[in-house]
Amino acid sequence: MRVLVVEDEEYLAELIAEGLRGRAIAADVAHDGTGALRRLAEMDYDVLVLDRDLPGMHGDDICRHVVDSGWLTRILMLTASGTVRDRVEGLGLGADDYLPKPFSFDELVARVLALGRRAHPAVSPAIRCDGVVLDGPRRQAYRDGRPLELSPKEFAVLETLMQADGVVVGTDDLIERVWEEHTSYHSNVVRVTVSKLRAKLGVPSVIETVSGSGYRMRKTNERTR
Repeated sequence: MRVLVVEDEEYLAELIAEGLRGRAIAADVAHDGTGALRRLAEMDYDVLVLDRDLPGMHGDDICRHVVDSGWLTRILMLTASGTVRDRVEGLGLGADDYLPKPFSFDELVARVLALGRRAHPAVSPAIRCDGVVLDGPRRQAYRDGRPLELSPKEFAVLETLMQADGVVVGTDDLIERVWEEHTSYHSNVVRVTVSKLRAKLGVPSVIETVSGSGYRMRKTNERTR
């Protein structure tokens, strides 16, 4: 496993790196955002231990860059602020985990190891069906290479149908899996959402309505390796 530690406090950065190396983890160090981006471009890292407040380029911007680049590098964000709002913001940027300072080194190592196991899944998270590609972890979807701008509910419906592998998914099942509790089973939210989703997917239509039963993808899905 290879880890990049990005921390502007040099003593802390080296302390973390040396501790990781002591656990048989290869660890590199960068002290600013510019150096971090250079290293990330040169080397494939399993995990990025990223301080949020960095000189040169903010940790938030580095996090966005890693996520937008589609790299498999998992991000453990560090910050001196441990409020719920800060944690939510960090995770919302695409970080995989969040650890406030001060932290237990044993906890940091445990989190790094857990993220490292996720960096190279045995099966790709992408699902393909008739020109539609859906990447659940990155919340991205494409039709014939064209990015789809989907609302959260549209994305969730598409994901549920694609994961069903050609099996019909009933309206009630979609409500249970996609919508918040207390949504009425008699509402038309599913029909409206599917209609908007079809329009964004374009033609030929890949979502089939099965009268009296629900919806399904027109072709059998296959997971990529």
